[in-house]
Amino acid sequence: MTESDAALLRLLEALKQHGYRFVTPTPATHARVVARSDRREARDLVDILGWSLPFERARIDGELLALLEAGGALTAAGDGLWRSRLRVSALKGVLYLHSAWPTEAADSVFFGPDSYRFADLIEAELGRQAAAPGATIVDIGTGAGVGAMVAAKRVPDAKIWMTDVNPAALRLAAINARAAGVPVRAVESATLEAIEGPIDLVLANPPYIIDESARTYRDGGGMFGGEVSVDMAHMAVRRLAPAGRLILYTGSAIVRGSDVLGEALAALAAAEGCGFRYRTLDPDVFGEELERPAYAEVDRIAVVAAIFTKL
Repeated sequence: MTESDAALLRLLEALKQHGYRFVTPTPATHARVVARSDRREARDLVDILGWSLPFERARIDGELLALLEAGGALTAAGDGLWRSRLRVSALKGVLYLHSAWPTEAADSVFFGPDSYRFADLIEAELGRQAAAPGATIVDIGTGAGVGAMVAAKRVPDAKIWMTDVNPAALRLAAINARAAGVPVRAVESATLEAIEGPIDLVLANPPYIIDESARTYRDGGGMFGGEVSVDMAHMAVRRLAPAGRLILYTGSAIVRGSDVLGEALAALAAAEGCGFRYRTLDPDVFGEELERPAYAEVDRIAVVAAIFTKL
């Protein structure tokens, strides 16, 4: 662990002692809140590390400020103000480092309402059918590491792997995991080749939005944003152990009443000899996206859960 990583680890530990809590909203909600006239500058720690507002150095505890500096997480905001490059959010008692708002950089590490719903889905599925102690679990496209850590808390002695194509995500996920006391192995890869043997549980929360900038953390590719989900599912189910599962959380663009992604995933399950359960978790999210030309044919974007079980 580098000195900057160690500083960010100590930052999470210090924030936990301070009782810090922040729930990350959607980007649209975040923009609306920080546009208010009383949100020009940070007033407290949540404004600094949650709402990503510029701040005077005197607004933050000296120890926390030093840790942000040592972790390379501070940037000048002009007029003598500073801004954190990172946000910190709470989910099920665990603090997660992720990218500051707005997440415009190509290597942004995203965290938001999908993270909370993904965590709930994993807990529900593991409550419905537990994974065996010592199971091999892989969180594909781990981002801030939510899937890996939620599963680790539910499966004793699990062998946890996190994969991502974004080294910035793997860095923060590894720090988050260490702060939470979860032993993990992180692999920078778009495939599962580094993981040996069959996999008992695969977790995936892929991007599902059409992004004109093709940012990896956000762009779901073709099929109105469903292509990456299908590709991840195809890769995962071929590596499942007998009775192994893929828990896929994603979004489906409903086009003139048709769920094209759901149909593609059901066909994949049948072709690969998997049991398949599919349900809608939220029928309508990110409605503001429909104003863009790429969504001209789309009725709505639904959040869905697809569960594959190797027969």
